[in-house]
Amino acid sequence: MFYWIYDLPALWVIVLFEAVFVGVCWFGTLFLRPPVRSWLREEPRLNDMLAAFLQYFGVIFGLLLGLLAVATYQNRLDVEKSNANEASSLSALYRNLSAYPEPSRTELQNLLKEHTRYLIEDAWPQQRKGIVPVEDVDRVAVLQARLAVFEPQTKAQELLHENTLRQFNTFYEHRRARIYSLTSGIPAILWYTVAVGAVVNMILIWLFDLRRHAHWILGGLISFYLGTIISVIALMDHPYRGELGLSPDAFQFIYHQVMQQ
Repeated sequence: MFYWIYDLPALWVIVLFEAVFVGVCWFGTLFLRPPVRSWLREEPRLNDMLAAFLQYFGVIFGLLLGLLAVATYQNRLDVEKSNANEASSLSALYRNLSAYPEPSRTELQNLLKEHTRYLIEDAWPQQRKGIVPVEDVDRVAVLQARLAVFEPQTKAQELLHENTLRQFNTFYEHRRARIYSLTSGIPAILWYTVAVGAVVNMILIWLFDLRRHAHWILGGLISFYLGTIISVIALMDHPYRGELGLSPDAFQFIYHQVMQQ
């Protein structure tokens, strides 16, 4: 939803969210609180009533933000683990191909090596921008076609080829999971719920009968932390995008330590 934030440094995004939330809180304290407060001027013990409402609402809203934070972080860990599994399957597949007879061995290994290089140097920068790599599909299809036409000449080659095909299917599944995760994220309806919750939280703060400096300090602190946690959730929402996006370290390790030997 906040795709523009991935084009900025993460620290700038966090500071921007904090400034906006604190600014809105202070603006409302100065200009919106008086007319809103006038509606409830005759209400006795208004501060006590607001404290109870804010406590009840804070539990619900805090639970929502906590669950979203945990969900986005867990999704990031799952995607990172999936990347490691994909890299491991690439390594195992490359090792299997090293036992193939020539010229199939060199051809298949070069295809797999070129796919890994493309993933690191070309596809990954596209993923950081939220773009699904198109050429990746063609490269994998070529590798699959070359494996399909290989004809084993001995029983050992037949067993090796069967194992290689299973390993290729494992790699393909992890690859599909990576591509799917490029477009996954928190639904817009949940972001709408977070926005409504933030507005309600601001209004409840404005309604308290406090001196202006107390309103600025207490409301500013709550708004500051609210902006911080929402910005962090937004930055982690898409694991590949932005400055905090996942790196291709697992694939780089396989490419340099296994495929370049």
